[in-house]
Amino acid sequence: MTRHRGRGIASINYPIGMNLGGDPSQALVHSNPSGKFTVTLSSIDLGQGMKSVTRQICAETLGVPVEDVYVDTADSDTGPHCMGSFASRGTHRVGNAVMAAAREARGVMMEAAAEELEVNAADLETDGRGNIHVRGAPHRSISTKDVAIAAQFKQGKTISGRGIFLVPLSEVNPETGEMSPATCYAHACLVAEVDVDDETGEVAMVRMDSAYELGRALNPRLVEQQLVGGAWMGVSHALYETPEPYYPEPVHGPRDFVEYLMPGPGDICPHDIAVLERPAPDGPFGAKGPGEMCANPVLPAVANAIFNAVGVRIDDLPITPEKVLRAIKAQGGARPQARR
Repeated sequence: MTRHRGRGIASINYPIGMNLGGDPSQALVHSNPSGKFTVTLSSIDLGQGMKSVTRQICAETLGVPVEDVYVDTADSDTGPHCMGSFASRGTHRVGNAVMAAAREARGVMMEAAAEELEVNAADLETDGRGNIHVRGAPHRSISTKDVAIAAQFKQGKTISGRGIFLVPLSEVNPETGEMSPATCYAHACLVAEVDVDDETGEVAMVRMDSAYELGRALNPRLVEQQLVGGAWMGVSHALYETPEPYYPEPVHGPRDFVEYLMPGPGDICPHDIAVLERPAPDGPFGAKGPGEMCANPVLPAVANAIFNAVGVRIDDLPITPEKVLRAIKAQGGARPQARR
């Protein structure tokens, strides 16, 4: 029995959202009398951090503390329209809509504050701590809470805003019908290192190294965790998870996650991640978002690493020990490739 080590690499460019029908998302932002703001969306947080990121975008645009902003992901009946949480579009599309709504709400807030301070709204600025003051004269200030109270009970104003992000329709080639379905792309490169047992066909992850370019990381910790989790989803797709032989008949399929094969704590390997920031001109504060590309480069990188280790090409996922062993035997034994 010999364990062969191999290294594989894969790179990816991933489209953010789609340009079909403009790929619209809408958002509403409003203040209550306590000076707290609510963002209303129909965009669903699937665990990817939608609420956290849109909360940050709204707070930064309004110029208020992030703890003064709440996000309500309602539903398609009570919330504004959204195409959905798919295509890695959330941060870019929904973030832009939230930014537009927050800008409109900020405009009303500053006008209300200007009326209370008896100055021109253009002379006011926020300090990010819940106060609005006259530029160059910070002693002349008013809290956002007092502005909200004055607007709603004295001035008869609603501090609110509406926002929509709509992608300009792509030009269509009159001869071929070709068009561009995306407005921006994120990029990644991942190197996987594996050990392959030529007697059992088992594949063990040794380490991963990756670099992701995703515009701007609005919440670096969330980005890191999404990239780590997505990579292990990719490993699971590459080596473990399969509906076969049960699909489409589920009678003899796994009954729970005890029987469903996927990586466990003992299968986890070190993963070094580099996040490269290249702000997108049309992204909210330059962001594009990681999304589905977290998992995508792992699969071909693992397949390439197995080839590098024992010289067999397997293009049928998942790459199970049985498939590896059969391929090794079919070629007459392991044939490690040169490593560079």
